[in-house]
Amino acid sequence: MKTRITELFNIERPIIQGGMHYVGYAELAAAVSNAGGLGIITALTQPTPDDLAKEIARCHEMTDKPFGVNLTFLPAFAMPPYPEFIDAIISGGVRIVETAGRNPQEHLPRLKQAGVKVIHKCTSVRHALKAEAIGCDAVSVDGFECGGHPGEDDIPNMILLPRAAEELKIPFVSSGGMADARSLVASLALGADGMNMGTRFIATKEAPVHENVKRALVAATELDTRLIMRPLRNTERVLSNAAVEEILRIERDKAAAGEVLEIDDVRHLVAGTENRKVLQKGEMDAGAWSCGMVAGLIHDIPSCQELLDTIMAEAEVLIRQRLAGMLH
Repeated sequence: MKTRITELFNIERPIIQGGMHYVGYAELAAAVSNAGGLGIITALTQPTPDDLAKEIARCHEMTDKPFGVNLTFLPAFAMPPYPEFIDAIISGGVRIVETAGRNPQEHLPRLKQAGVKVIHKCTSVRHALKAEAIGCDAVSVDGFECGGHPGEDDIPNMILLPRAAEELKIPFVSSGGMADARSLVASLALGADGMNMGTRFIATKEAPVHENVKRALVAATELDTRLIMRPLRNTERVLSNAAVEEILRIERDKAAAGEVLEIDDVRHLVAGTENRKVLQKGEMDAGAWSCGMVAGLIHDIPSCQELLDTIMAEAEVLIRQRLAGMLH
């Protein structure tokens, strides 16, 4: 399939694996790239820029296809050394970066000078237009359904994607709620040039997470996610568990008492250390972890190759037979 995204990133299939904390390691990124999509290593999962450099080198050993690095600019408990992470990306020969969170403008000149293509993740049309204006090559338009941070506008992709198509000149992919051929064909119909999948890639054979996590995604329905940290305007969509219900209880109690929620009230349940216990050790109630509503569409744990092969084969059937067959 040829779209503006496959041409921009020199990939065979218009499917991107989103950057995910404690999931986006070389194993998964290489598997997605080898299957014809665009795999992404998550920079801030690595403790230091040197560790990122080693992870990039490890990925190069596993694939000769293009892959990218996610660099998220979020309010953090400790500010990461972003310039040094960018050094590791450039010196590692990575030519695609997915930025997310805050405005990446101050870091764009260095990336562009090194020939790096930048795709910025946005949760609104206004942010996507800003990304276009500052020189991003593409954007990932993230609907309210997504796992992780959906922003504060609560606009689902059936509205957000066609709105983005009306306004943007640069290529964009859909993100949030993406799982299969239906997602891809619908995204293309709504104006996107491909799709970004996060949660779906966690339930693959190569995803470096505990089997309990993969099984939880298969067992979950579309009703099993919750939104936390809304009072902080740092909303995150996560899979419901004991830690998440405790966070929501704290939020309710604070509101009932007329008190303002502070990040310190829930830090012990949202910190990366707890998130890591879930993803890497399979302690499913240890803390909150990002998960999209798309869990309701996840019914198996294929390899990345099997997943992408199935998506592309079924997309072709949808386009050539089902949709074309409706025309007279």
